[in-house]
Amino acid sequence: MKLVAMELADDEAVYTTALMRSQALIFLLFGLATLNVECNLEVDSLYAWKTNLVDPNNALQSWDPTLDNPCTWSHITCNTESSVSTVDLGNAGLSGTLVPHLGLLPNLQYLNVSGNKLSGTIPRVLDNLTGLISLDLQQNQLSGIIPPTLGNLRSLRYMRLNSNQLTGEIPTQVILLIFGGNLRIM
Repeated sequence: MKLVAMELADDEAVYTTALMRSQALIFLLFGLATLNVECNLEVDSLYAWKTNLVDPNNALQSWDPTLDNPCTWSHITCNTESSVSTVDLGNAGLSGTLVPHLGLLPNLQYLNVSGNKLSGTIPRVLDNLTGLISLDLQQNQLSGIIPPTLGNLRSLRYMRLNSNQLTGEIPTQVILLIFGGNLRIM
């Protein structure tokens, strides 16, 4: 009877050890997956935009979603922390739309997509880009209103929206950027 009890105790110890190792492995894998998601947020955001664009000149050919960060992609510049600070796709021959995912680039300072054939509306969530200094959307086919939420971009110095099909008046919140913010060119 003692031998059976000892074998059961040994089996229970082996089972408990295996269970603890499995739980530790699951925790580690979850942690790595979470870290991977955080590290690839900018990649995912930009790649989601790429999938909404037509790129006849292959300007976005280097935009590879399997890379850890987009700092090696053409038309992208990163800061010293390897975070996207500039997207410069002026006159790239692109058509498609601006997507809300662009609002997920936390350190973006310069967005230039002038001289393309972008259509649709200006996403309201661009107001998440609180460090944005220059927003150049001129000479596209954008329509709709200028989102009043752009008035939240207190760092904005340059906003070029001319030569589009925008309607309505310039929102008061945006005009106030000239008087209470840093906006110099609109």
